[in-house]
Amino acid sequence: MAAIATFCSTNHGSGIKKLNDYLLNKQSTTRTHPVFSIPDSRQRLLCYNGSNKNTHTRQLKSKPNHMRLGNLLKCRAVNDNVAAEEEKKEDISQATLLWRAVKLPIYSVALVPLTVGSAAAYLQTGVHFARRYFILLASSVLIITWLNLSNDVYDFDTGADKNKKESVVNIVGSRTGTLIVACLLLVLGFVGLTWVSVEAGSMHSLLLLASAVICGYIYQCPPFRLSYQGLGEPLCFSAFGPFATTAFYSLQCGTSELTINGTIISASLLVGFTTSLILFCSHFHQIEEDKAVGKISPLVRLGTEAGSKVVKLAVVTIYSLLFVLGLGQIIPFSSVILCALTVPMGNSVVSYVEENHKDKTKIFMAKYYCVRLHTLFGAALAAGMVAARMFARKQLPYAVIL
Repeated sequence: MAAIATFCSTNHGSGIKKLNDYLLNKQSTTRTHPVFSIPDSRQRLLCYNGSNKNTHTRQLKSKPNHMRLGNLLKCRAVNDNVAAEEEKKEDISQATLLWRAVKLPIYSVALVPLTVGSAAAYLQTGVHFARRYFILLASSVLIITWLNLSNDVYDFDTGADKNKKESVVNIVGSRTGTLIVACLLLVLGFVGLTWVSVEAGSMHSLLLLASAVICGYIYQCPPFRLSYQGLGEPLCFSAFGPFATTAFYSLQCGTSELTINGTIISASLLVGFTTSLILFCSHFHQIEEDKAVGKISPLVRLGTEAGSKVVKLAVVTIYSLLFVLGLGQIIPFSSVILCALTVPMGNSVVSYVEENHKDKTKIFMAKYYCVRLHTLFGAALAAGMVAARMFARKQLPYAVIL
């Protein structure tokens, strides 16, 4: 690998300036150039990297009384090993960038409401429709992909994602192409939801799912963009909690009526809380960018210190609500026991946010801690319901026909 060409520039003489400009444009080599001495006892030396244009600043001390052409000042080239290490870091960063753009862990928000709703239906009826489950899962993934892509598009329009390297629009370089793909995915996803709803004869479920999609639209899309007013978390709670989870429950019950009981209502509330926590923590690292474009997220209002306390309160509330519902026999005791095993993950979320909320680089990972909590908690909640149906002898909740 070629060494980094450097030159020490001064303010004496136009010839030196031209020579300096010439050398800066040359291919990377390491050379030593004579320059005029600077009268000051100290001077600032600029070292230019010809390959990547990085600039390193050093302080050099000139010897007094040598005020003539002929002094030699030399900038040493950066070591090849250091350059190689920097290239390696760039490769890692690129891989991380692509991983962040895909947002694969975030798709747990498609899996958890469906799984919990299906488990609640199995608890109620003892019936499970596997084909419906997988069609609904595929459709939900398509809609979540629309949500992520369109969010990148409209945040690009407002400038919120101007410096967001993992934005899909910034990566592919096409706003229009990204939006077209997003809209196609929305249409395909909603066709799948409609097909299952028609097959099940449950128009109530389709209306609930449409309400969830509408929440996603007014969250981010013009002319609403309610996320810019700090309403993203309530919309997220409603979409993934009461709307989606209840709709999936109804579709898996095998009846055309919308049957509601305390178990599904409680489970949908818990799912809504854990999902909203992911969205809340995703704003920690972009407060400055949100402020710049007028996006008043809750963390813009609160700041990171108060935001970390909100995270702690939210986690405590989730588990407190779980135990209260368990004591009231609204949630099966088996679900309470299994969900209690996820408390260490909840503690990890709280500890990580408290320790790193001021570190913009590290706090980026907070939302992925929340994703783990959301996934584990949802899986435990669903497994407990299935176990309650299979092994418990207690009377099942009474279903109210609406």
